[in-house]
Amino acid sequence: MTDSPESTERSAKRHGMLGKYSYAWITLAFFLVSAVLHWYFGWLDFSEEARTHGERPKFTPFANQILRETFENWQSEFLQLLWQVVGLAYFLYLGSPSSKENDDRLEAKIDEILRRQAGEKEGQKLIDRIDEDFLRHHGHSKPVGS
Repeated sequence: MTDSPESTERSAKRHGMLGKYSYAWITLAFFLVSAVLHWYFGWLDFSEEARTHGERPKFTPFANQILRETFENWQSEFLQLLWQVVGLAYFLYLGSPSSKENDDRLEAKIDEILRRQAGEKEGQKLIDRIDEDFLRHHGHSKPVGS
């Protein structure tokens, strides 16, 4: 049994922001849990080290140390990975030549079929309407810089 379009739409509305951006919410949860655990275990280690030196642990030196460690990790790992994933997806979306070659060829074939099937004038109207509906103005997408 397949879902009707109405039930699919209701389901999508019901989930709203949570369902639409579930990957982002899960990533944020992982980040927050790992940050809290990093700070908690960092405090345990910092206070233990202070006690072994006969000192009382103070929050300001701990905050300086843990923020330094956090930003070192952010810079070396998370920022690098974020740039690789988001940057690659962004440039593929923009239309680098390698990401659009096959799409352009297929789209040109379909455009020609529409023109021949519906007639030149009517076919072009259909193509223009479809391009407008899918935000592909002036025909085929163009690679960046061309």
